[in-house]
Amino acid sequence: KRFTPIETDLWLQGGYTSINLQLPYGFCRFLPASDNKKLEKKRKPGKVGAVIGVVIFAAVIALMTGLLVWHFHFRKDVRVKKIYTGSMRITNQAFEEAYENSTSPAFKALATQVSSQLKDIYSKSPQLAKYYVGSTVQAFSEGSVIAYYLSEFSVPAGQEAAVDKAMSSLDKLVDKERRTLHRSGNALVLEDVVSSALDARMFSTSFDKHTRSNFIGQIQSPGFPNRPYSPNTFMQWQLRADPSYVVKLDFDTMNLEENCKNDFVKIYDSLAAIESRVMEEMCGYYSPSEPLTFLSSGNVMLVTMATNEKNNYPGFRARVSQIRRTVCGGQLIGEKGNFSSPNFPNYYPPQISCEWSIQVPAGKVVKVTFKKFLLSEPGQENSKELCGEKPEGTVTETSKSHTMSVVFYSDASYVDRGFNAEFEAIDVKDPCPKDFHCQNNRCIKSSLRCDGWNDCGDMSDELNCKCNPKDISCKNGLCKPMFWKCDGVDDCGDGTDEMNCGCNVGQVACKNNKCVSEKNRCDGRDDCGDGSDELDCGKRCTALTYKCKNNKCITKVNPECDGTGDCEDGSDEESCDCGRSMFKTSRIVGGQDAEEGEFPWQVSLHVKKYGHVCGASIISPNWLVTAAHCVQDDASTRFSQPATWEAYLGLHMQQKIGDAVEKRNLKQIISHPNYNSFTFDNDIALMELGAPVNYSDYIRPICLPAPQHDFPSGNTVWITGWGATREGGYAAPVLQKAQVRIINKTVCNNLMGGRLTSRMLCAGVLRGGIDACQGDSGGPLSSPSGTHMFLAGVVSWGDGCARRNKPGIYTTVTKFRGWIKEKTGV
Repeated sequence: KRFTPIETDLWLQGGYTSINLQLPYGFCRFLPASDNKKLEKKRKPGKVGAVIGVVIFAAVIALMTGLLVWHFHFRKDVRVKKIYTGSMRITNQAFEEAYENSTSPAFKALATQVSSQLKDIYSKSPQLAKYYVGSTVQAFSEGSVIAYYLSEFSVPAGQEAAVDKAMSSLDKLVDKERRTLHRSGNALVLEDVVSSALDARMFSTSFDKHTRSNFIGQIQSPGFPNRPYSPNTFMQWQLRADPSYVVKLDFDTMNLEENCKNDFVKIYDSLAAIESRVMEEMCGYYSPSEPLTFLSSGNVMLVTMATNEKNNYPGFRARVSQIRRTVCGGQLIGEKGNFSSPNFPNYYPPQISCEWSIQVPAGKVVKVTFKKFLLSEPGQENSKELCGEKPEGTVTETSKSHTMSVVFYSDASYVDRGFNAEFEAIDVKDPCPKDFHCQNNRCIKSSLRCDGWNDCGDMSDELNCKCNPKDISCKNGLCKPMFWKCDGVDDCGDGTDEMNCGCNVGQVACKNNKCVSEKNRCDGRDDCGDGSDELDCGKRCTALTYKCKNNKCITKVNPECDGTGDCEDGSDEESCDCGRSMFKTSRIVGGQDAEEGEFPWQVSLHVKKYGHVCGASIISPNWLVTAAHCVQDDASTRFSQPATWEAYLGLHMQQKIGDAVEKRNLKQIISHPNYNSFTFDNDIALMELGAPVNYSDYIRPICLPAPQHDFPSGNTVWITGWGATREGGYAAPVLQKAQVRIINKTVCNNLMGGRLTSRMLCAGVLRGGIDACQGDSGGPLSSPSGTHMFLAGVVSWGDGCARRNKPGIYTTVTKFRGWIKEKTGV
């Protein structure tokens, strides 16, 4: 029987198709059966089943065909644009001035020859030849002639790694091309061929591209300083110096979006954006007082800037000049002296090598101590090769004779600020007279041996110690003072000092280390005395829970200004334009000077016609917080009267009143009514300015903590001020900063003879040497929390300055939060 044509529609992945099936005669055969009646019963369904089977078979064939068509036709067109940038030295060409002009016939002729030869080089690699699109020459510079180029490839998805690998062996392809038998007689002879993938952020098709070439003078971002830079813009500046000179680039302003993934400036030691020649990538806001000066290794430099579609900022401005090539190294002779990396404390140039030959008197040896040490791209170290970032004075080297050679080397990419070192002649038999000799050759006082502190920097003063019976014997062999026992900080490093500190079975530990019964947990009563037994008990309000403006409480610790809205009414994220420095923090290790604008809430309080006396903190355009003991009258001066004082806001250096500084008289002074001049209890005061101050990069408020804000023991905090740099010493001319940690209150009270009240907190370094001092009183104890700083304390009192086991005592601001709001509205 003849079947009639069947037409059916099938959906296939990637499209829609119509299939017409024409079935031939005799397609089905009927097999003999012994029971004809049974066969008759099944004959009708059998015809339908055959048709269904054919349709299914055809559908499978069509589906497979569609998948193959999609795979080999559509999928192969998924390609990725890969751009590589690089440079090559042409040794059989002499540089001509015309090569600096991209429109000159000489430039175009040589560029065409370079592009043609690049095509020949890529043809030696099957992986590159089939994906190659083309090359363009961006610039030429001296030496003999250096060509800077871009090469584009259209690479199938999934093949990017193979192309990267082939491009990484470009020097081998150059050698292969050079050995070609039919090579032209006037072919370019190439050396030092380098290539790297172009930063993908630099070839967005949405960029508005601009280029300025051969520029010496001043460069700046578009619109600077009158308006922010434009979105979706890519700019580059090709900078050149005369032969035998190098390019010097000085930034006086750098103010970009903080995230380098969005907006950035990159500096290259070349005329093309070769990633292996990147000197630095910058974003964010840098203080004008922080030097940002770069030197090229040759007579060219490239500056690029890229921005995305949002959050545009003022931009940058830089001066471009040329100076003679850096000469470094040399011979150093004598008992002692100093030397540093080229351009220190600015960035050293790339591709430079310096060697210093040091010679001290015969019979002695050379000891070199690195005071500052910042070298990029830290790697493996040994006793003779140093890199990375090191704390001040912890890197020392001692020779075995009266001479030493110090070699400094920088490669082609990523520069840093370098080092500053001093050398001295020492007696090899007694390198540390009357002092302890550390394994790293530092000398420390013998009294610092086995005191629990890493004074050497390499822990050698704390090794092989026999602990005093009154000290903690850590399991790792260290000795620690007993008053650190159970203070909530792992001082041993192996937890020994925090063992056996828990409460008994059936008890819970309070934050103040008190133990209470588990039955008292969440019973609505403050059994701990600090409210910690009522934390995490639902939304019940306690002394330690944060209260939102709608009077609802949340148990999250320190929710204010953390970037997450925890209150239903959002009140925990209100008034958060505080406690932030606009500038990137300096990385100079061991420096005590604060950067200008680093602590913009710091105030210098001057007694008129006398000078700096106390510090204070900005909390609003009209109000300051200081210490009550600063404003107590004595026999000669009425410190409690506003007319006595002048407040300097935005000040960095005493005796230098710059444009960033605002001076204000005072309208009123409010000392806490319960201040006790004998115990220093309630040592806090408020000052109202005679006129409100305008905020700037150098004048901003610090965040006031909520009454429930927790400043736990062990947390790192900052002390700042112009106070004396040592006990009995003179005031500092430049604002000083120091990192200390909050010390357990029970431990601190024992150290200070039981003189602490509940309104005081301790912070310091118990080994001594770092502390607030005379003249710092009233200043802030700044505690970092996320991207903000909170006013944890006010500098109050202490036993001397920076004495061992005598921390600084600060007024606890959280205890006075209600009083501050009542008096100031802040």
